Amino acid sequence: MTTADLNSLAEIFPREQIVTAARQLESLSRDFYWYSPVLKRDLEHKLADVVVQAKSVGDIKRLVAFAHGRSIPVTLRGAGTGNYGQCIPTHGGIVLDLAALDRILEITSDGTAICEPAARLGAIESAARRVGWELRCYPSTVQKASVAGFCAGGSGGIGSIMWGGLRENGTVHALTIITMEAEPRELRLTGPEIFKVLHAWGTNGIIIGVELKLAPRTNWAQLAVAHDSFAKSFDFIEAIALNESFKKRLVTNFEWPLPGYFAPLQKWVPPGRALAFFEVADDQLERLTNAAVSTGGSPVFVAPFTEPRRGPQLSDYTWNHTTLWALKADPSLTYLQCGFSPSHARDQFRQIKARFGDEFLFHIEMTKWDGVVTPGSIPVVRYSTDERLQEMIRFCGEIGVGVANPHVNFLEGSGRWRPDDAKLVAKQQYDPRGLLNPGKMRGFAASLEQVPETAAAVPETTVPQ
Repeated sequence: MTTADLNSLAEIFPREQIVTAARQLESLSRDFYWYSPVLKRDLEHKLADVVVQAKSVGDIKRLVAFAHGRSIPVTLRGAGTGNYGQCIPTHGGIVLDLAALDRILEITSDGTAICEPAARLGAIESAARRVGWELRCYPSTVQKASVAGFCAGGSGGIGSIMWGGLRENGTVHALTIITMEAEPRELRLTGPEIFKVLHAWGTNGIIIGVELKLAPRTNWAQLAVAHDSFAKSFDFIEAIALNESFKKRLVTNFEWPLPGYFAPLQKWVPPGRALAFFEVADDQLERLTNAAVSTGGSPVFVAPFTEPRRGPQLSDYTWNHTTLWALKADPSLTYLQCGFSPSHARDQFRQIKARFGDEFLFHIEMTKWDGVVTPGSIPVVRYSTDERLQEMIRFCGEIGVGVANPHVNFLEGSGRWRPDDAKLVAKQQYDPRGLLNPGKMRGFAASLEQVPETAAAVPETTVPQ
């Protein structure tokens, strides 16, 4: 951006909404990209020229019109809890900080949360539970993560064993976006149209409103079970995940030494043993505990439901928080995102351990994708070189393990690209100059020569779920 650009911006927004101080620019140009040593190296010097802190939808529209008129890149920021550098401005320009737009507008009687983009998921969960509802799924960063950030960068989480991923079962009921055009449009997307911008990293629309379908409130109890081996622990979590008579929100297990990294839990963690974590309906806790004992497991932490919740929350050590605890203990560790075969997972485990040994530590999150109980996984892996990391990714693919690569900073490489190119078509419609989060949808650059400047010239498409 030029000095003239910055001066013109100051004529549109009050001084207190414009951030140019170096330390704040650095902070607001970052997320948790450093989980990946590759992204840390490649992105750590990327900064915005300026941050604009929006206070209203009107502010967003004014900023869009300004940036479009001067061809200035705009990167969106919510809470900054993403892990893939989604909100890092790789091309400089403006970071649009939406943190002030954080209201929960309504929890409807039929169980829909209607929210501004930066509403915190933890606040939504609390508000929903007060009136008999709860989130269907949420990330381990629930207390800080914003609802629009989850929709733009997340895919599942705690609760996915029952409700599937964020894209399933109509969980995201509607998204309202603003387009990046000379005259920005405000569009409410429902049904299949949602998939145009869901998990698109803010590359093809600015989410200004989210409507989430909720689940009826359940009183959740917690249980941690130790087994002598990862194999026995996995057998047990798989059996519980497949048992429809158990109502569960969390079914997770960890190969040793991962449990040893959970510093606040050490008085409950027996050394050298695999560990499994569960959240189940409170009235099923005794039955689950008895089932664990019958398989040779040792219940090491048993916590019936209380309100307010007290003591350790096992979900704080699951999903990508597992990686965070491991990184705190050993900075040479990082992670992958894998999907194992429901029918061949044990053989895949065996082949990976034979090839990589303790470079690859299993952390399994039992999930339900398209109605099928699946061993999702966020394994903790030891980073030595880029080449060795790529060898792990290639080998997983060769044996049928799906990998969403968290060490790349573009959508097509991260495992969430749709074969119908719906996100690319939406970018052509809603951001024809490619100003939103540029560089993170590689297919767009290749399509520029064929894309007309006006969105009206690009036909709308119907996106299958």
